[in-house]
Parts: sequence; C-alpha cells; structure tokens
Amino acid sequence: MAMTLRIAATACSFVTAAVAQDLVEGAATRAVPLAPTIADATANAFSYPSPALDATGRRAFAVGNAIFRANWVQAPASAEGLDGLGPLFNARSCSSCHLRDGRSRPPEADELERHGLLVRIGVRTGDGADLPHPRYGVQLQDQALPDAAPEARIEVQWLPRAGRYADGEPFTLLTPRYELRELADGQVDEHAVLGGRTAPHLIGMGLLEAIPAAALHAFAEPDDRDGDGISGRVHVLPDSGAIGRFGWKATAPSVLAQTAGALVHDMGITSPLHPVDARTGPQRIRLSFAEGGTPEIDAHKLERLVFYAQAIAPPSPRADDPVAIERGRQHFADFGCAACHVPSWTTGDTVFTPALAGVTFAPYTDLLLHDLGAELADEKHDGAATPAEWRTAPLWGIGLIPVVNGHERLLHDGRARGIAEAILWHGGEAERSRERFRTAPAVERAALLAFVRSL
Repeated sequence: MAMTLRIAATACSFVTAAVAQDLVEGAATRAVPLAPTIADATANAFSYPSPALDATGRRAFAVGNAIFRANWVQAPASAEGLDGLGPLFNARSCSSCHLRDGRSRPPEADELERHGLLVRIGVRTGDGADLPHPRYGVQLQDQALPDAAPEARIEVQWLPRAGRYADGEPFTLLTPRYELRELADGQVDEHAVLGGRTAPHLIGMGLLEAIPAAALHAFAEPDDRDGDGISGRVHVLPDSGAIGRFGWKATAPSVLAQTAGALVHDMGITSPLHPVDARTGPQRIRLSFAEGGTPEIDAHKLERLVFYAQAIAPPSPRADDPVAIERGRQHFADFGCAACHVPSWTTGDTVFTPALAGVTFAPYTDLLLHDLGAELADEKHDGAATPAEWRTAPLWGIGLIPVVNGHERLLHDGRARGIAEAILWHGGEAERSRERFRTAPAVERAALLAFVRSL
C-alpha cells in the first residue's frame, strides 16, 4: 500500500472485551481478541482493507474495489463484463452512492446529478401492509438509458418543525415530502406509499455478518421482559426465515443478499441471485434493450464485490478531547442509548476471513428492529418490519462522515442535519432516551455528541 497504516490495538478505546461479554452473553469476563481497526481520520478513512487479510485476501479486495468503482454501461459494449446497465436505474456504479465507501445525502434542489436518495414505493392494502406497485415495482428509478424514459422525476420538499431544548435553546427539524413528476407508466393514486432511503457507509459489514444468530436472538426482547420500554426484535424474513441484518429495515440476511439486491434495483444488473431484472410487466412491454449476459454480473465478480464490502475495515475511534469524550460515554449509558446501540459484539466461527473469528468489535448496534414512533414512520413496510420499525444503525465511523463525504445528513432518509437532530427524531421505544438528551444541560449534550463523534 502507498502509505503506512498505524493499526489500533483495540476495536474501541472505551469498550472492553468484558463489556462485550456482559452485554452479549452475560457470562463471566474472559479475554477476547479485539478486531483491528484503521487509524486514519482522512477522506479515505472508510476505504481500507481489514489488516487481518492475508495476501490472497488483499488481492481479492483490490479486484472487488475495482468492480465497486467501475461504471456500468449499456449493452452491448466493448467493456465486456461491465455492460448491461438498466434500462432503468438510479446509479451507474456502487461508488456513485457510496462515495469513498461512505454515506450519501439527499440532493439539493438545483443538483442535476441526484445520486444518493432512493425512493421505495408500494401500494397500501386493506390489512395495513403494502405490496409492490403494479407499474413501478418496489423502487423508483429516476434514470434510464438513451431512448428510454425514467420512471419518475422525484422532488423533495423539506417541511420545518420547530422545537426547544429544556433550557430554551431552539432547534428545527426537517420532514421530507416527496413529489413525483413526469411519471412514465401512469399516475399513482392515494394508495401508493413512498419511503426515502439514503446509502449508509460500508465499514465492518463482514464483522456484523459474523455475529452469531443465537447471540442476536438471546439479546432480543420482543416482549420487553425487563419492562424498560425497549423491545427490539430480530427481523425474521417472511420469505426465507433467515435473520435480516442489513438495510434500514434489516431486510437483507447477508452482504451477498444486500449487494445483489442493490445491483438489480439500483443499476438494473442481474446476478445469480437475481437473474431477472426488476422491470414490471408494463415496463417489459415499453422497454426492450439488449442484456449484458445471463446474468450480467457473473458469480466470480459478484463474489469479489461481496468480499470487498465484507472486508472494509472500521476506523479507529478518535480522542481529540478525552475528558469530554469520557463524560459523554457515561451520558451515553445513563441516557439509555446503549440499550439499542450496543457497544460491542464478538464474532462467531463463520466469518469472511478466518483471522477474524472469535474477535470483539465495537459497532454500537444490536441489528434489531425497534419501533421509533409515528414521526419517523413513512408508511412503507419491508418484509415483516412495520413502518415505524427501524434497524438500529451502527454508530462506528459516524464522526468521520463529514470528513469523508462532506456532509452530516443522518437517519434513513437523510432528514437529520447532524447527530443532535438524529437523536431528537427518536420516538417510540427511544422516546425516554431522547427526552433525557433534550432536557439535559447543554454541557452534557455537548459531551454526548463529542463521544458519538469520536466513534
């Protein structure tokens, strides 16, 4: 590599293996190896391979990196193996939305290139669920090949809502409202439901995938056994019975499933998991274009792309203000944030590289679904997840998003303009924690934010 990396000795300066064992297993303390992290706080902080990779793994990572950044083109083309884009799509490459493997944001009103915000669509049914739209499927594609019309042009209006901290300091939250223009396959009616989704940063996905299912089931409390108002549940996917781990609603059971789903829905690229693209029946009649192979990404390229996503290393925590960060760590526990944003987990035996089996790491998530209240619900169901249920987002690396991606738009649709606003949007099971933050003195709020930014 072009630069020397200083590998952090621990997964997090403030979380020990003992904490991980107490939280996950409730067992006696014992020594557990810690997953290595990357001590880099630059714009490249999310783009390093895990230091645990051997030479073969590093070569596979490099190949996957090239595929991740490649622009797919219309078939047929001389770029064999990278043709078959569309005909409907949201982006031409994985890195279009995950710039430098980071997080996307909603577009500004005057931006022509509007990568980074996807809009899911469905049709409300009588039993309160929703089904794919008969003409637009499950996701609106706002780009298309030449001589084809995109499904829609999507405009976002931000509606302000004023609030105050207990000490009188004002804040303003923004609620998105989506308007669909230039619909190519007919208007949508009042039964249509929409939900915006931004692209998260990609660090440590292989470690999250390696948390044993039994540990997640053991940690879940669907019936709130301890009566603390928090009742996270494992998302058991109705079509397969697998456990969902990835996506804003924990709808993908593996990095493979998440990657293949993004390829077919975001770029129109078929794969061994999705051999048919996502066009609806009416769109197959309207749109007929050459394919880039059957499937368009073969099993070998898909495997390398998945390995790349699994093997991106998490960055090391920073300690710019150790006193404030340590105080914030205590507030994080006292306010109840750690009940869902669980600091540490330990991988099982099944992991993308053997060297990371049985290691502890600090993602600050429980991967469970939690009801975050009506104000964050967007009417969109996903699998068995209701509109108000969201997977606990991992917090590691969150303080580096402004450095890597030049913004701090958070939550599933990017409505929050920073960590404080993201907290203030929490309701439902997290309402008590939100109110502890909102009513805390400004110095305590600042310390909590300093801690979260240090992760």
